[in-house]
Amino acid sequence: MLAVNYSTIRKNFKTYCDEASDNGETVIITRKNEKNVVIMSLEQYNQIMKAARNAEYLSMIDRAMEQLAAGKGQQHELIEVDDD
Repeated sequence: MLAVNYSTIRKNFKTYCDEASDNGETVIITRKNEKNVVIMSLEQYNQIMKAARNAEYLSMIDRAMEQLAAGKGQQHELIEVDDD
C-alpha cells in the first residue's frame, strides 16, 4: 500500500495507475481535511465488491435461519408446472 499526496499524484499519475493495475498496489491519495481517496485495479475492486455482496447474502440467510428457528416461518404448497 502506498500513500501519496495529491501534488505527487498529479505529477506522476500514469506511474501510480500502472502500480495499481500492473502490480496490484493500492494507492492512497492523501488530501486536506482527511478527504483521502484510493486508486486500485478494477480486478481488485471487483473482488472487494463480490466479497461484500457475498457477505450481505450470507447475512440475509443467517437472519432467515434465525426467523425459522424462532417459529416465524410460513409453510406453502409447491406449485406444479406442466412441461408443455
